[in-house]
Amino acid sequence: MPFDGSPGPLNAITDVKGVAVGHSTIIEGEGMLIVGKDPVRTGVTAILPRGDNYDPVFAGWSCLNGNGEMTGTTWVEESGFLEGPVMITNTHSVGVVHDAVIEWMNVQKEKDPSIMAQSWSLPVVAETYDGRLNDINGFHVKRRHAFEALEAAAAGPVEEGNVGGGTGMVCHQFKGGIGTSSRRLTDEMGGYTVGVLVQANYGSRELLIIAGVPVGREIPDHMPVINEAEGGGGSIIVVVATDAPLLPYQLKRLARRVPLGISRVGGISSDGSGDIFIAFSTANPGAHGREKVSELRMLSNDRMSPLFLATAQATEEAIVNALVAAETMTGINGNTVYALPHDRLVEALKKYNRLNR
Repeated sequence: MPFDGSPGPLNAITDVKGVAVGHSTIIEGEGMLIVGKDPVRTGVTAILPRGDNYDPVFAGWSCLNGNGEMTGTTWVEESGFLEGPVMITNTHSVGVVHDAVIEWMNVQKEKDPSIMAQSWSLPVVAETYDGRLNDINGFHVKRRHAFEALEAAAAGPVEEGNVGGGTGMVCHQFKGGIGTSSRRLTDEMGGYTVGVLVQANYGSRELLIIAGVPVGREIPDHMPVINEAEGGGGSIIVVVATDAPLLPYQLKRLARRVPLGISRVGGISSDGSGDIFIAFSTANPGAHGREKVSELRMLSNDRMSPLFLATAQATEEAIVNALVAAETMTGINGNTVYALPHDRLVEALKKYNRLNR
């Protein structure tokens, strides 16, 4: 598909050196919903800015529509730092994941003495609603699943689609979930990389646009089969990583460009949507020192426009990658959400002369 910009070698958030991603996926049972038992279609995704290395990163966050949750953002806003992982799960599992991250951070203190000075933690945990497919009130995400995602976090290729926190998600009324992409600036523009990871769970079919093609109108069938009144709204969580040396206010500016990418796929940030974004930079290692004066590098504001464009481009493709990677899923009460049919997508792109081959 003819997306703009140049992706990194993995076309993933892990193209930003040091970033690690891990998932814990929970798929159990089938048939009618028995609250507290099954069917279960949920999970947890973890993004670690510096892998196992405790070295807080500069960060900024933004919200387009606030019908959602991302914990810890008031301290990110106040301090300018992201001091641990970013976790993504379902709406009713934020609390257990939040507690688990605090416990996990305490465990890390035994491995890394530099963390000992940190006696408290305000984890960043975000959510989107998976109750159309998952027994969301059964509270199936446990401490061990958050630990699994954190311990599984690694550099390299990132699994997409029905995995981790994205397991039970729906995007533009096709199966959605986790997607990722990256863009690398030219050497003349600094050679920096911007990587994006999304948990996509929003949007109506008729508004879906891929590579400029009104795909939603071209594929009006394959609509979800939902056998009861739907609850909850659609949402999207977006995590932006870069190796460009940006300060917190600049990272907030970067996060504010995420909606430009969402709109290119047809997102409008509806009333029921929680559209929340966080951006961090892996540059300036050691900046979080508590006693010393830190010497920092900072990119000029005048040189940020290419990063804004890269963020929009990577966000757009990350959403599409989630749609392309996701597979048809049946959950509670026989509710079924169909995967975006690849053959029909190719036909639509050919019809509008938007296929590269």
